[in-house]
Amino acid sequence: MSRKSKRIETIVSIDVLKDKLRPIQNSLDELNLPEQAYQVVRHAIRELTLAPGVMLLERELANVLDMSRTPIREALVRLQTEGLLTLVPRRGFAIAPIDKKDLEEIYEVAEVLDGLACEAAAKKVTSHDINTLNQLLEEQIKAISNSDVFTWAELDDKFHKYIAEIVGNRRLLQTIQSTEDHLYRARLYTVDKRPIPHQSVLEHRGIIISMQIGDALAARTLMQSHRKRAKTEIMQFL
Repeated sequence: MSRKSKRIETIVSIDVLKDKLRPIQNSLDELNLPEQAYQVVRHAIRELTLAPGVMLLERELANVLDMSRTPIREALVRLQTEGLLTLVPRRGFAIAPIDKKDLEEIYEVAEVLDGLACEAAAKKVTSHDINTLNQLLEEQIKAISNSDVFTWAELDDKFHKYIAEIVGNRRLLQTIQSTEDHLYRARLYTVDKRPIPHQSVLEHRGIIISMQIGDALAARTLMQSHRKRAKTEIMQFL
């Protein structure tokens, strides 16, 4: 099934849920049950494996993930708090829509947080970090040359996450990740409609260079400009 078809599928049977969620769950065996349930559903929402509007019921997820309803409920409430699910009275939880106004607000937050992270990372970055970022950039270029915009989107996400990880601030990383889940979903939702992301690659290169020479202010400014341009582009296709 293509990613495009996932966007219009809003009713999912238990068998289909098993096909979609069990492979994710198999890679998370080491986690406790509430965290496992949370990560499985979060990943499926984020990757558009479960499309906006799909209904999720506690009893069905408990069946699919082979656990009681208690950890399922904890996971769903947590995802609702993060804005990835909405509660539908007497029906269950629905995958939240990709809302243009909500996304615009999230981008405003991300612009500030990512700029802060990039500035802090520029003061701590090592040669190993620069090599890693350059490798991610080269992989992005390769994905674009192969017209594989979905792989590019995954690499773009890794690029931004790696910069945040350099800072070493756990709370900052968690906060950025909560906003990034929404942004990543919107990127996947629009990626095959938007222009080939050559401009994004150029901006990433500029960010790496500014970090490499230790210009923290330039790194912050470039990252914020990068986020602002991406917001303008994505909003046109929502």
